Amino acid sequence: MPAVLNVVVAQSPAELNSPQDRLSWLTRSLEEHAHQPCDLIILPELFQSGYHVGSKVVDHAEPFDGPFAKSIAELAYTYSTAILYGYSERQDEILYNSAQCFNKKGQLIGHHRKLLLPPGFEGDQFTPGDGCQLFELKGFKVGILICYDVEFPENLRHVALQGADLVAVPTALGAQWGVVSEKVVPTRAFENGVYVCYSNSCGHENGMEFFGGSCVISPDGSDLARAGKTPVFLRSCIKKSDVAAAQSRLPYHKDVQKLPWF
Repeated sequence: MPAVLNVVVAQSPAELNSPQDRLSWLTRSLEEHAHQPCDLIILPELFQSGYHVGSKVVDHAEPFDGPFAKSIAELAYTYSTAILYGYSERQDEILYNSAQCFNKKGQLIGHHRKLLLPPGFEGDQFTPGDGCQLFELKGFKVGILICYDVEFPENLRHVALQGADLVAVPTALGAQWGVVSEKVVPTRAFENGVYVCYSNSCGHENGMEFFGGSCVISPDGSDLARAGKTPVFLRSCIKKSDVAAAQSRLPYHKDVQKLPWF
């Protein structure tokens, strides 16, 4: 049987005030869509804590197996779907801007710490991560990059060369940076022949306006699904065979290794 994955990119409202509010929104949304097939739900960057929330990213930080993580694991088990979300991770006294994924059995299967921290509060609060690891889900190899990570072609190329079929990108894209959603992300998918799922918040949070524009991009760089400016569950059924077809048609991964500086 060909490998297929029913993916949901969840564009959540930014104005949710607390981790509990965010869990409540997710629970309501899962219940509303429970009759539709879903293998993986991808939520935005710092979904757990909120993004533009000042010191709350510190106050709400928790270890990878903290209370919020346990609640996500329970939801994954209850609704029989993998859930990938962004959170403020505390390891001892160090904070990371992280994302992790629980499978439908409530088991942790994937984790990533943001590699590159853009100018602003992130560099003041968080420590950069130091690598990328793939995980497997229903025959797909899945990588995670967070927001600014995907804006560097080297990062997605690195994950794709490890064998990723799908790259999940939780993000917190501001309204002034729409070009990233509309141009950069499709280019990253096209130049690597992989699916890219880009999950952003929408609306306003403490004076910051989010672009929305969450999307599922196919390996040929075209939109499979794209959100506007309102909360939504974007659905796509993706096929692993499309990755092989795109990479065979444009053998960038093989030919790039012929460059003298590679």
